[in-house]
Amino acid sequence: TTETGEDEEDQPLSLAWPSDTRKQVTFLIVFPIVFPLWITLPDVRKPSSRKFFPITFFGSIAWIAVFSYLMVWWAHQVGETIGISEEIMGLTILAAGTSIPDLITSVIVARKGLGDMAVSSSVGSNIFDITVGLPLPWLLYTVAHRFQPVAVSSNGLFCAIVLLFIMLLFVILSIALCKWRMNKVLGFTMFGLYFGFLVVSVLLEDRILMCPVSI
Repeated sequence: TTETGEDEEDQPLSLAWPSDTRKQVTFLIVFPIVFPLWITLPDVRKPSSRKFFPITFFGSIAWIAVFSYLMVWWAHQVGETIGISEEIMGLTILAAGTSIPDLITSVIVARKGLGDMAVSSSVGSNIFDITVGLPLPWLLYTVAHRFQPVAVSSNGLFCAIVLLFIMLLFVILSIALCKWRMNKVLGFTMFGLYFGFLVVSVLLEDRILMCPVSI
């Protein structure tokens, strides 16, 4: 069964109408996303299109930028409509939206027996966000505005940074207590740590908890 699933993943993308009801529902849901990708990006799984892999690679990055912009824009509009602040939307909806692809890729490679790749993917994506995802847009903004500084304001930002370091310490300790093995106990512990971090961050943003240091 695993070999059959891997063979299906390696096959070129087909937009043929599936026969299974569950696959038909999935087809209708993802069609608005898959169709523009199918038109603009050569499928390198086809032998005749393998030489166009640079177009597919850079085109995929461009589409990620487009989808990311739309996701942030729609989340902002939804937050304004139902009265949720941008900070809360960023800590919850946008955080989940950016992490779900990492979750999917980690599950795929973990099922193939590549556990190190699954763990390093989750860590590497966050490092990339901090070292490239944040500074690059700020650099472009400052260049476009004659190197004017970017003002960053957030309630309890200092305490949130300290909380992140505390969370990192707890993550390392929880992994060590589980003898460096991924199991259900570690999974539930991670869920609990994230929930605690989310609650404290939301309380800081809503000024229910006041950070003693303001920056």
